[in-house]
Amino acid sequence: MKLRLLRALLLGVALVGSVGAADAACRQALALGLDVSGSVDAREYRLQMDGLAEAFSSPRVRQALTVMPETPVHVMVYEWSGPEDPAVILPWTAITSELVLNAVIGQLRSTERRQATPGTALGLAMREGMAHLDQRAECWKRTLDLSGDGKSNLGPRPVNIKPEIEPTGIVINALVIGADDAQLGDIRQAEISALSRYFQSNVIVGAGSFVETALGFEDYANAMARKLERELETLILGEVKP
Repeated sequence: MKLRLLRALLLGVALVGSVGAADAACRQALALGLDVSGSVDAREYRLQMDGLAEAFSSPRVRQALTVMPETPVHVMVYEWSGPEDPAVILPWTAITSELVLNAVIGQLRSTERRQATPGTALGLAMREGMAHLDQRAECWKRTLDLSGDGKSNLGPRPVNIKPEIEPTGIVINALVIGADDAQLGDIRQAEISALSRYFQSNVIVGAGSFVETALGFEDYANAMARKLERELETLILGEVKP
């Protein structure tokens, strides 16, 4: 009970900080869409949520997010699966300090799974992310991260959503999650390669967009950290001196 109260208080500090930074320049808006469709079981959900928290905690990502508090990165996280299921689990938050980032990490670790339909409406997830990023049109750079472990099987085709996004300047990157069973061997590698090609052709958008891969949900934290480092690499300035 005390731990939940502490996390709630920290999140309150984070949201107050984000309101206080509303008039500050925003160097990047980063929206993260997490797949919670039927192919993601309770264990995998926990690995995904804790993996994102762990990635935010990694030293280089933490440095990139907090190095310029006067021009903060704005972060939000939503879940997606079927058409009726998108849900914001972390509203837009300006990362203005270590305390704010710690509150975000605590919120992710305390988030519990809700009921969602089994469909994978990837095209709608792209449109949902674009709508959230439209709320941060003033940011210098706008990036949508989509994590997924399968192809779209519901709603509009992702490739048909790309023309809606291309004129906006939003960049969509993807984190493709392969099968957990290492005993699948070559089959496992072939499956993730095929899924990566699908996301490459149908989902990612914008200059410099890319697909990162995780060999199962066990590898999600490491893959997400690599992805965030790459997305924020132009913002990792701690080692650059005037």
